[in-house]
Amino acid sequence: MIVHARLSAIKGIKPHEWIIRFVFGGAVCVIAGLISQKFGPGIGGLFLAFPAIFPAGVSLVEAHEKMHKARAGFDGTNRGRIVAAIDALGAAMGCIGLAGFALVIWIWLPRTSLFVVFALATLVWLTLAVGIWLMRKKLILHR
Repeated sequence: MIVHARLSAIKGIKPHEWIIRFVFGGAVCVIAGLISQKFGPGIGGLFLAFPAIFPAGVSLVEAHEKMHKARAGFDGTNRGRIVAAIDALGAAMGCIGLAGFALVIWIWLPRTSLFVVFALATLVWLTLAVGIWLMRKKLILHR
């Protein structure tokens, strides 16, 4: 599998789908702000870390896949769920990298300069994200 970006896919996103993502992401941010006001920024920050557009995005991915299969005369329910699950797996792998990034920032920022900490955190994120992706690839190929 080669990772690539298809910018042409952006053209297929309908305006109401952009609105759903925007509204859902904004609602998550507002809720995190309200939680921060009530319980403090430490707790509110945990909720802000919630991938705000993921739930809306994954449901739209499933709907698109079902629609593509329906155009071909097939029931795309199972295919839509599989594609959504693969999307969720990728998000989970990315979250592990982001957790490593956050841990480095949390531990080292009080002790050293922002530039050094940010560079180190980025390196940790990249190493974890790529490492987990390669490990997943290796585990799947050896089944």
